[in-house]
Amino acid sequence: MKAPASYQFGRHRPRWVPTVRFYGLLLLGVLFPVLTSFLPAELWPIAEAVSQGRLRAWLNYWPLGLGLLLMGLYDLVVFGMSLWDYIRIGRWQLTLDRACESRLSIGRQNPIRLRLHTRGEVPLSEQIWVELYDYVPAEFTGETPYFAFTASAQRTLELLYHVFPPRRGAFQWSGCDVRLRSAWGLAWRRWFAPLVTEVEVYPDVIGLRSLSIRLSLESSGSLRRRRYALGGTEFAELREYHLGDDLRLMDWKASARRGRPLVRAMEPERDQPLIILLDRGRLMTATVAGLQRFDWGLNAALALALTGLRRGDKVGLGIFDQQLHTWIAPQSGDSHLGRILSQVYRCEPVLEESDYVGTVSAILGHYTRRALVVVLTEVIDEVASQELLAAMARLTPRFLPLCVALRDRHIETVAHRPFTAPVEQISHLYEQAVALDLLHQRRRAFAHLEQQGVLVLDAPADQLSEQLVDRYLLLKARGRL
Repeated sequence: MKAPASYQFGRHRPRWVPTVRFYGLLLLGVLFPVLTSFLPAELWPIAEAVSQGRLRAWLNYWPLGLGLLLMGLYDLVVFGMSLWDYIRIGRWQLTLDRACESRLSIGRQNPIRLRLHTRGEVPLSEQIWVELYDYVPAEFTGETPYFAFTASAQRTLELLYHVFPPRRGAFQWSGCDVRLRSAWGLAWRRWFAPLVTEVEVYPDVIGLRSLSIRLSLESSGSLRRRRYALGGTEFAELREYHLGDDLRLMDWKASARRGRPLVRAMEPERDQPLIILLDRGRLMTATVAGLQRFDWGLNAALALALTGLRRGDKVGLGIFDQQLHTWIAPQSGDSHLGRILSQVYRCEPVLEESDYVGTVSAILGHYTRRALVVVLTEVIDEVASQELLAAMARLTPRFLPLCVALRDRHIETVAHRPFTAPVEQISHLYEQAVALDLLHQRRRAFAHLEQQGVLVLDAPADQLSEQLVDRYLLLKARGRL
């Protein structure tokens, strides 16, 4: 769904803005007094008849006065030309449209399109210089929405730029500044177009759309055969034998009836429970790669939920801090993703310590059937994450737990930064030592989790969604549930 906005120029009175060329021509008028000041006073006819007195004193200044008079007339002509040039711009009829999605995606470069329609009673060969600046919401980053171009009559120009929303919520474009420069270049005709567009910034809708296309493609053609090749425990269909197929999957009875070799294509089991737990505590408030950890985690949780629903599983989602803040019971069906999105897209992280043990106890009370439990949080070291380690250990007897952490590339960059000078600054060496220690402690915590039977995924924040989806599909194909 698009969020269109349109403005017809002419509803508000434009402003006349002089150009640099106009001021330059006005300054040229100073040459008249300068040149006439060198004229002798005796050139005036009456000067021969007057030899002394006050009149004679006044006659000494007549060359300067003549120059000032000529400068005034010259400036008046330049001003008249600028005014006439400005009036000529009014024959152009312009319409400006802004189009974008009504729901923008956080952490993505969202396209914004501006369309400028030009028409009016002007010669078709005439062109005009246009400058346009779009006032994006103050918190957005990305490309500078400034455009300067030449426009012709009876044309439609499309301008494209991208914005990067750093947080979720409602935002509004206030309008555009548009300036038209006259043919002689003596005046600008300037408008402020109150082109208002209201949008809401959601989690990564663009990524969910791309993932949906990918999952649809994997359900057909060669990608479908590749998915079957990964294995599974549920019968899907009979297909012809291809070189390299497992002979244990050969269906001899069907092959005898059809007169050609057929094999059973197996796919991962459906209708399995998937529970996603997203931490919104203090550790998830830190900013990584331009977004808060919580936003990266929410994008990954929604991508995983979409994948699970498309694979026929029941998906539940919980968001927790000191308690289980939001709980959506596991259900199946594509419409369930809309319910999940409507309940979680306004959630924000809080500066509170998360209660992992209490959250796991609540999940054990809500659900008793074996399920894949994915916990998206941050892991620092064994000491700081001791409660998380204890909580994940409680899941292992009944569930298949997967602990997902968001890795900060900046720490890795600092830890593996090469020595570029013979003598490094002491502060840089301290930073590198701390970064190396953090990575070491983090690996020890993951090793502790794996010893307790917990699956671990440590992925960069900006690649978390893709790697988490691939890990889930691999677990499904291997029948780990």
